Amino acid sequence: MWPESDRMQLPSVFQNKAFRRVRCIIDCTEIFLDRPSGLKAHAQTYSNYKRHNTVKLLIGISPSGCVIFLSPCWGGRASDRVITMQSGLIDKLLPGDVVLADRGFTMKDDFAVRGVELMVPAFTRGKKQLSAEDVEKSRQMSRARIHVERVIGRVKDFRILRDTLPIALVRNKAYSLQTAVEKIVVVVCSIINMNKAIL
Repeated sequence: MWPESDRMQLPSVFQNKAFRRVRCIIDCTEIFLDRPSGLKAHAQTYSNYKRHNTVKLLIGISPSGCVIFLSPCWGGRASDRVITMQSGLIDKLLPGDVVLADRGFTMKDDFAVRGVELMVPAFTRGKKQLSAEDVEKSRQMSRARIHVERVIGRVKDFRILRDTLPIALVRNKAYSLQTAVEKIVVVVCSIINMNKAIL
């Protein structure tokens, strides 16, 4: 469920002036998959990062730690940028909203077109040293952003997502809008949202 901005309760880590407008924290995660027999399917699901065939999806959490957004599953080869831009996340955001992400999300301009700020930690590339202000802002951002990693950890605590999934769970049948693995992830995230809050 996508929360209304006036109903969001901000934990203390988000009370900082820079983070008061944070609507969600995003990150991608990968789930291991059996090797498909087809060459095209193998190429689409092979993740160079994980060195394994995977399905990949974008998870968005509210500042309080509830899962509020799930993208459809993609093959592990898909980039964070492609998944984010085609997931429909940006359509849910309002001008003035802030989204926290890690350095891999290099689409600030795409978010800015919608009046949304994508906050990522400062890059050190091309600089000998970060300014004291950038270091402190990145540290605060990491303290706030770590909670999406904790939620993803909870998702992967479920044995069904810890084990390597059979390829049959990702085949999209013509009569179904979601693959079986997407349905599994939705159920797991719903259970997590009913448990004790992470913050």
